Amino acid sequence: MTTKDFRKVFNQLDAKPAKKQKYIKHNSPNPRSCGSGNNSCAFCGTTRGHISKYGLNICRRCFRLNATKLGFKKLN
Repeated sequence: MTTKDFRKVFNQLDAKPAKKQKYIKHNSPNPRSCGSGNNSCAFCGTTRGHISKYGLNICRRCFRLNATKLGFKKLN
């Protein structure tokens, strides 16, 4: 279902607040307590390629861009 359809349903349910509360209760996303959907990058917000080691909490792409600012140096 697209976002437009959800807005259409909300507009229709504005006249019926009890049914709207029931709709929100049963169709809202579940809160995440574990898994990849729980962790997101501090810079860009993506959940892919997440590095949580040492409390970084950033994705690998943002790490490559900001590694020198964070105090890491390239060993080559």
